[in-house]
Amino acid sequence: MPRLLLHLALLLLLSHGFPAIESQQQLFREYIGAEGVNVKFSDVPINSSVEFHFILSFAIDYTDSSRPTPTNGIFKPYWDTENLALSQVSSIKNQHPNVRVAMSLGGDTIGEHNQFVFFQPKTPKTWLHNAIDSITDIVQAYNLDGIDIDYEHFMPGADPDTFADCIGKLIMYLKGKKIIRFASIAPFDEDVSQRHYIALWRKYGHLIDYVNFQFYSYDKGTDKKKFLQFFDEQSRNYRGGKVLASFGTDNSGGLKLAGGFLEACDQLRREKKLHGIFIWSADDSKKAKFRAEIESQTFLAAPSSIRPGPDPVLV
Repeated sequence: MPRLLLHLALLLLLSHGFPAIESQQQLFREYIGAEGVNVKFSDVPINSSVEFHFILSFAIDYTDSSRPTPTNGIFKPYWDTENLALSQVSSIKNQHPNVRVAMSLGGDTIGEHNQFVFFQPKTPKTWLHNAIDSITDIVQAYNLDGIDIDYEHFMPGADPDTFADCIGKLIMYLKGKKIIRFASIAPFDEDVSQRHYIALWRKYGHLIDYVNFQFYSYDKGTDKKKFLQFFDEQSRNYRGGKVLASFGTDNSGGLKLAGGFLEACDQLRREKKLHGIFIWSADDSKKAKFRAEIESQTFLAAPSSIRPGPDPVLV
């Protein structure tokens, strides 16, 4: 297969990392489209003073049958493609020059029975070939800027090095061919997940721009002190990475906005540790009219205070 040989030859040549996207604006990221609640990009308030990333959730390498099965790297969009279509991607990016749109790969479950999505390549070489082709097609079709890696389930006895090489080489190729501008990973505090993502980070961390650590995976009732301890722990695990602070607007755990999340972020900012904020998810925030998004972006746009005064114009 000549194209596969070309892929592999390029991978051998690309031995150096690519710099993260540099911006003077603070970074805000938001997952969107996973829960079928008809949320649109245009529903979400966007502050022009932040760098804003929408992350489409999810592209999955499974069939869309009544009993989904793995396809060995052939990804398809499983987000709400009716409300988050190509035309909507182009429209939101044209209206807001500070907006970028990425897609997340994997996710937690698929189908009406919430079947777990596993990272399950039949053969790593074929998975990589299929993933390169199918992800390139989706990125180009939707005019996307980046990818996020959010596999959350791994087969018993799965090899972290296989995951690291498949995902690392995928990112390397997509960046080397300038198909994507940035890549992120979305680990959480669970032993199997951490083994896989830390293996990826150790081998290919120089290619990964952001670590979307799921701090909302910690216990409910997490307070500011514990959150800051968790943040420092994960910053050590992903040393040198841009670990983002996060919370969920669903019924997940972790430190919530009302529990002092922005106060904790303010301390991180004073210590020069804050690289940005992300939220799971716009779908869950819709019922509260995106108040969490407004407050988080207002905080990021302010120079130093968690109480910056009146909100800037949000559209």
